[in-house]
Amino acid sequence: MSSPRKILVTSALPYANGSLHLGHLLETIQTDIWVRFQKAIGNTCHYVCADDTHGTAIMLKAEEQGISPEQLIADISKEHQADFTDFLIGFDHYHSTHSEENRELSALVYTRARDAGHISQRAIKQAYDPEKHMFLADRYIKGNCPKCKAEDQYGDNCEACGATYAPTDLINPVSKVSGATPIEKESTHYFFKLPDFSDFLKQWTRAGHLQEEVANKLAEWLDQGLQEWDISRDAPYFGFEIPDAPGKYFYVWLDAPIGYMASFKHLCDNTDGLEFDDYWAANASTELYHFIGKDIINFHALFWPALLDTAGFRTPTKICAHGFLTVNGKKMSKSRGTFIRARSYLNHFDAEYLRYYFASKLGNRVDDIDLNLEDFVQRSNSDLVGKLVNIASRCAKFVEKAGGQLSANIHHPELLNKFIAANGEIQAFYENREYAKAMRLIMALADDANAYIAEQEPWVLAKQEGKEQEVLDVCSMGINLFRLLMIYLQPVLPKTAASAAEFLNDDLAWQQNLQPLRSHTIQRFKPLIQRISEEDAAAMVTAEQADQEKAAALNAKNTSTTKQQTENTMEPIAETISFDDFAKLDLRVARIIEAKHVEGADKLLQLTLDIGSEQRNVFAGIKSAYQPEQLTGKLTVMVANLAPRKMKFGMSEGMVIAAGPGGKDIWLLEPGEGAQPGMRIK
Repeated sequence: MSSPRKILVTSALPYANGSLHLGHLLETIQTDIWVRFQKAIGNTCHYVCADDTHGTAIMLKAEEQGISPEQLIADISKEHQADFTDFLIGFDHYHSTHSEENRELSALVYTRARDAGHISQRAIKQAYDPEKHMFLADRYIKGNCPKCKAEDQYGDNCEACGATYAPTDLINPVSKVSGATPIEKESTHYFFKLPDFSDFLKQWTRAGHLQEEVANKLAEWLDQGLQEWDISRDAPYFGFEIPDAPGKYFYVWLDAPIGYMASFKHLCDNTDGLEFDDYWAANASTELYHFIGKDIINFHALFWPALLDTAGFRTPTKICAHGFLTVNGKKMSKSRGTFIRARSYLNHFDAEYLRYYFASKLGNRVDDIDLNLEDFVQRSNSDLVGKLVNIASRCAKFVEKAGGQLSANIHHPELLNKFIAANGEIQAFYENREYAKAMRLIMALADDANAYIAEQEPWVLAKQEGKEQEVLDVCSMGINLFRLLMIYLQPVLPKTAASAAEFLNDDLAWQQNLQPLRSHTIQRFKPLIQRISEEDAAAMVTAEQADQEKAAALNAKNTSTTKQQTENTMEPIAETISFDDFAKLDLRVARIIEAKHVEGADKLLQLTLDIGSEQRNVFAGIKSAYQPEQLTGKLTVMVANLAPRKMKFGMSEGMVIAAGPGGKDIWLLEPGEGAQPGMRIK
């Protein structure tokens, strides 16, 4: 028998600027299943992770909320860990990249790369916010596309026409941070000389560390020639300052993967007998596995091995990449109702339904996974309730009636041997991350077990004189088959497996020699898994959308003043007019007689206005601040001599004027404040 393996496993670090969503859970569930399997078969396996906490986005979000970055990441970490715990993710340690271990290790990796001659520096020109006094990444610059002139496009590509360009090519560029017009400014940056490792990476990426399709994709990049990697950012920046480079900070993607090492270092420092070098030294005989999404392969399969190699550390045994998660066949999107946060799911369903559903879909390739909510409900009910738990519930009552002790006899040895013989194949599927194949085989066995029970009909035998032992033999056989299925499923369904272990009065040890329970006392059966409904899924989606709308409204309220200031900065002052032009405006006080929603319009309300001598129909963009029933009787000011304008909703006979920064804050006059309908404003 081979010695137990020693394995260190990580999953990608979630960014600490928001809540976890089901895309994050696809990865951590995939990883957790693999880790639980390794532990179940007797291997030593440590699973560590951390929050990715550095970068401009963290700094700006903390500033927006009026708190320190440290407070922001502490709050997010608490939320993330609660979600992971409730999804039964069994980390051995969960840490933060903003830690002393990570600071020290990042400095060590950098200085070793520098001393080996793999760091360069040179001046580059970048967009700079003159009001915020900071350099701007492309995503923090917006303007008009230089190709199609579409407005409000990011600094690197146009979502309207698909064009790519430099931020300097934008028409009327503005900083998303302050609203100022960016200027071009020069700064010295530090670079990791990735081309120095081209030969090493060509060999390493073909040495079995990656999936074949990933290795093939990286070969295209390697053949095109690697570029030096910018690893520095200028102050202000939330992160670690580069040694001997005041005002320069490590780019978040340098210290993020080092966070794997830092999290494990913290675990080692707090665990007797666990040595960091046994898992990270260049000559370590242990194994290292990274589970990641396909969108970050370049960082993990090119930059990361090169950094580790030059710093004298071991490289990963395997990088396991997975595809994206879609919901109902569509990319996760808040506007389409296909974006679901981890907590929204947990408010409506037990974690194990999703763990099983993902397992039933996951292979070892980089294919995208679809969460079809109708299929999710049907498969959960069919497989977990109708097939798996049904075996125990059908048999337990007869064993209990016979005294609660399983028979010493094996009623159908051939079927039992079939279940035991599947052990090796199921283990191989788990090992190779072919979870979908494992689930299909396990559920095929569950079908065999249910067919056996249906054929034997213990409920019919129980009514016949002298058949008590046969009933016990049949149902004991069913319980033993259920036990084997739960052993095989415990990496996917750890909570249900724990409940089954209590019912079976057994530890469900996953041994190579899986012998049945004979003359063994079991406990009273309790329901293990409940049915779910499509109504539950619909309620989850509805609640998620409502939460997002509430959060968006709150964010709009909190930032309305800032946004208004930004808009004032962004918008150039219109061409000046003469006093005679201004004197032509007929501004009148108007009382709102009636207000109605406008079908198909997000911002407009239809108002009937009394201006003393007549009534007017006007469409006004004040829906963000008022519901129609709130407006009746209020006073406003309108441009009474504006030419009528035909809109797709009807004719608008004037323009309403209101004060305030916008959003929820649009102010009208209350009756009795000294103004009367028809009064002219001079």
